[in-house]
Amino acid sequence: MKRIFYFKFITFLFFYALSVLYLHAQGTKYPSEIIVAQDGNGNYKTIQEAVNSVRDLGEQEVKIYIKNGIYKEKLIIPSWKIKITLIGESAENTVITNADYSGKANPLGKDAFGHTTFSTYTSFTVLVQGNDSHFENLSIINSAGRVGQAVALHVEGDRFIAKHCRFLGNQDTLYAAIENSRQYYLNCYIEGTTDFIFGKATVVFQNCTIKSLSDSYVTAASTSAQQKFGFVFQNCKLIADPAVTKAYLGRPWRPYAKTVFMTCNLGKHILPEGWNPWKGDVMFPDKELTVFYAEYKNNGDGASPKTRLPWAKQLTAKEAKSYTLENILGGIDQWNPIKN
Repeated sequence: MKRIFYFKFITFLFFYALSVLYLHAQGTKYPSEIIVAQDGNGNYKTIQEAVNSVRDLGEQEVKIYIKNGIYKEKLIIPSWKIKITLIGESAENTVITNADYSGKANPLGKDAFGHTTFSTYTSFTVLVQGNDSHFENLSIINSAGRVGQAVALHVEGDRFIAKHCRFLGNQDTLYAAIENSRQYYLNCYIEGTTDFIFGKATVVFQNCTIKSLSDSYVTAASTSAQQKFGFVFQNCKLIADPAVTKAYLGRPWRPYAKTVFMTCNLGKHILPEGWNPWKGDVMFPDKELTVFYAEYKNNGDGASPKTRLPWAKQLTAKEAKSYTLENILGGIDQWNPIKN
């Protein structure tokens, strides 16, 4: 009996030790914090390597700390890499940059769809498809120049947050892509020429600086008829390059576009009519009949409620009260980006 007892006891210890070693190995293989440094004083030299190392569909948040440097990458966070937070050492000096644009030949030949050139949708510097991705203190740049559509940041994932980030490009800088994506931008800087904030997502921009680099359009929302909200700008500042004198708050990429500017400071470059109906679209010739373009208590030289186009709206105080983060971004899961 004693031999049987000792055998069972030793067997238990053996398997217990194995389990401890396995869990330790798992924790070592999938750490909760990763450092990226180009000089080799980190876990990886590139951001993509760090993202690739994160456990697929992992349940714990992984923070990737990125040292200052210019990272020339076409970064992809795929749908199976979730709960990833990228934190730069400083917004000005932690830079992710690429120079692809629509029409540029793909050096790899054909993509998965058989295309040999980049399109607007594949021109990104950074693509976010994974849910619960958070960015802090980063600059994301598409440096292609004024060559047409060239996206800096393309976001499809849900519950995306960017804080203290800079997004620089020309046409189509920030693509808030799909209907099921909710996004929150706080204290960010965004610059571009034409339609440089565009897409179908539900998005809130708070305390952001939005800079127009040419006489053109700031936004081009493509909100669906089913969405209650589209793009909402709160307490933002709209500025422009000195040469810019004629800019519109937005034009509708699709018929049910929704864009609202609330308590924002609008520079003198914003035209008195404020909005543009995007006439000439053969598929959707009368988009002004279905869009929802509104303002509430904006200020600055470009704030001119009395001269706006007749189909644009000025919100009442009662209507403005519904524009809370809870109502706009909450959804069935009651997401609150401030708690993240």
